Amino acid sequence: MRSLCTLFVVLLLGIASSAQKPRIIILATGGTIAGEGASADRAAYTAGKVPIEALIKAVPGIDNIADLKGEQISNVGSQDMTIGIWQKLDKRINEIFANNEADGIVITHGTDTQEETAYFLALTVRYDKPVVITGSMRPSTAISADGPKNLFDAVTVAADPQSNGNGVMVVFDERVFDGRDVAKMNTTNVDAFHAPNTGPIGQVYDGKVMYYMRPLRSSTKNTPFDIRNDKELPKVGIAYMYADARPDAINTFVREGYKGIIIAGVGNGNFNKAFHDAIADAIKKGVVVVRASRIPIGRVTLYDEIDDKALGTIVSDDLNPQKARILLMLGLTQTNNKEALQNDFFKY
Repeated sequence: MRSLCTLFVVLLLGIASSAQKPRIIILATGGTIAGEGASADRAAYTAGKVPIEALIKAVPGIDNIADLKGEQISNVGSQDMTIGIWQKLDKRINEIFANNEADGIVITHGTDTQEETAYFLALTVRYDKPVVITGSMRPSTAISADGPKNLFDAVTVAADPQSNGNGVMVVFDERVFDGRDVAKMNTTNVDAFHAPNTGPIGQVYDGKVMYYMRPLRSSTKNTPFDIRNDKELPKVGIAYMYADARPDAINTFVREGYKGIIIAGVGNGNFNKAFHDAIADAIKKGVVVVRASRIPIGRVTLYDEIDDKALGTIVSDDLNPQKARILLMLGLTQTNNKEALQNDFFKY
């Protein structure tokens, strides 16, 4: 009788323990982490071939961390990521948290545009529960594929109570990055992601998360940007500056009706006279122009070599061109006022 009671207590404790595990939903979008190659020793592969259920099953012990569910949002290489998929992700994430379907969310994603998706979601998700993006540099069929470990770590971070309030994060190669500051800095190595201006906010190792700082400029929960009604975002393009560059891209953007242009300038967001004249013309026609820089570290400052007040430009602060594009797209859904848009770049 005593042994039966003991067994019953053990079963109850097991059920209670299982019920207490955090609920994590994994939203899959494709990418290298879901890629397949012809052989284990070749770099070539096709992205987005492996379904999310197979990815989860390939990670030993991951179901001990959390109660997991997987959903396939898309299955593309991240070079084919679209604003439409971003909106679909944003809508589903907000829906999950609004309906209390999960305690945290993990997104599997290709690395090429992972930083852009992270920042877009950091500006549009309206809850402070963890959203963690991860991926891999090697396909699932490769020797020493990094995807399973990154996915394990991402679930670990999403399941940790310390992660609440940190906004959207990227977990890669045992480091935790703020979604605003992270950038892909290597084309092929597994140590691909860094935050060049700030560094990682934490580390994840042996199933434990250690945070060293909290992001101050992530805008989840209190974000002013609301795209839940599937509104079409204004078109914003990026014009790249280099020695003896011609302003053809700028002129094309204006002709095609773009509402904003990001200049990937040299140095402190600088550009030549040909760009200057084309930018001045674009601004006269109502296009908002933001000076960013092709340099990966540092800020673009107001009123330096370029007189922003006289020209009518604004600056990206420390956002790289691709992230500046995202903030300007969202900002233009609310206002064309340059002072308000400039404040966005200093705040978010």
